[in-house]
Formats: sequence, structure tokens, C-alpha cells
Amino acid sequence: MRRFIALLLAVVLVVPLTLGVAVPAAHAGAATNAALGLASFAVFTQLFGPMLHPRPAHAAYRAREVVVERPVYVERPVYSTYPSQVVVVQPAPPPPAFPTVVQYPHGRYELRGDGVRTAYLWVWIPNAPPPPPAAPPPPPAP
Repeated sequence: MRRFIALLLAVVLVVPLTLGVAVPAAHAGAATNAALGLASFAVFTQLFGPMLHPRPAHAAYRAREVVVERPVYVERPVYSTYPSQVVVVQPAPPPPAFPTVVQYPHGRYELRGDGVRTAYLWVWIPNAPPPPPAAPPPPPAP
């Protein structure tokens, strides 16, 4: 019964909307008619769409299970099963530091700052200019 009423209401509202788009107005252009027809259809679908396709009440409130896995790091010595042998695992060495100087034939870039208290900044430092050419030898004496 509910679907029948919704269908009847849809037919009663769709027919005038369709006629409004199909029958041109006396002083309006074709673009105006199409725009008004699309706007009225958009309003109609927003108002009566939920009645034609109802959603179940539990669809919006579905409980979702959340699983968070965190790795556990333990820094303990590892012992063997024999009491006379003790095996101690040392932590891995820190990764090598990234380069802070990039050399070029005519100068170099140096990375300044620590990124925490002072922002990182690449500074260009040109090489010293070459020394001036040597003075020519004195002319021979006559």
C-alpha cells in the first residue's frame, strides 16, 4: 500500500513537471525551459526519492570492528637453553648519517640546521677563485 501511494504521488507530480518542460512558455527561450525543467526534477528527486527507495534502519548504524596491531620491541638479552652458554643479542647500530655536503667543481652545498630547533637550510659556498696568472718574465737585457 505504501509503495502504491508513493507511485501515485510520483505520477501526479511527474506529469506536471514533464508538461512544464515540454510546453514552451510564451516569452521564454528554450534554454530557460530546460533549466527550469532540470531544477524542478532535482527538487522532486530530493523530496520524494527516499520514499521510493527506503533504506533499512540499521544500515546507517553498522558497528565496525577495529583491530589495531602494534609491534612490540623488547630489548632483553636472549639466553640459550644450556646454562653454560649465554648468548647476548646487541641492538643494531644506528643507520649511517645522511650526507650534509654536496661537492661540485665550482663550489659546494652545505646543509645547516638540525631540523628541530633550527630549520634545515642548504647554503651554497663557492670555491675560491683561482690565483692570478704569474707575471711575465722580464725582458732580456741588451
